[in-house]
Parts: sequence; C-alpha cells; structure tokens
Amino acid sequence: QVQLVESGGGLVQPGGSLTLSCTVSGIDVRLYPMGWYRQGHGNEREWVASITHQAIENYAGPVKGRFTISRDNAKSTVYLQMSDLQPEDSDVYYCKMNVPGGSWGPGTQVTVSS
Repeated sequence: QVQLVESGGGLVQPGGSLTLSCTVSGIDVRLYPMGWYRQGHGNEREWVASITHQAIENYAGPVKGRFTISRDNAKSTVYLQMSDLQPEDSDVYYCKMNVPGGSWGPGTQVTVSS
C-alpha cells in the first residue's frame, strides 16, 4: 500500500523559512516524479513544485526563487525548502506522486503570520 506522509509545517513569521518533508512508503520512489501542492480554505489545490525521477525541478511562478524541491531516494523522501515566506503562502501543503491517479499525502499546515 502506497503511503505519503508530510511533515515540517508550522507557524513562521513573514520572511522566515521552513522545510517540509514527504516520506513515501510502499513504492520505489526513485521511479516516480513527485510534486508539492497547496490548498487554502475555499481555494482549489494548486501546484507548487515538481521534481522528475531524474531530479529535474519545476516551480510555479509565485514560489520560483524562494522554494526548492529536492529528493533523497535513499530515504524515500521528498523535500520542499521554503524561504522568504509570506502570509499568502499560508496553506495546507500536500505531496503527491505526479502520475495519473497518484496518491496524495494528508497534508501539513503552514501558517505565515506575525
């Protein structure tokens, strides 16, 4: 059974940093592209960043230059390093296997507030 579990969310002041982790079990994560998404209350879930199985990275415009996605296949973990966080980055962050019908994690809350 495939399972994704996000961690690392929390409360941070504007301009601060957080690193999210997504630990994957039940599959060989090396074979899969992975992505991070976010969803705020009442909003649609939006794509944030993705990384291919060859570690090619892509970012949504609002986070480019501030967020970095990476993967450690030996640890079956995908990371999202977030810097210069702003209140508009406050959302529940999810990781996902970026394939049709790919599994989602339950999400981790990020709140940016002074």
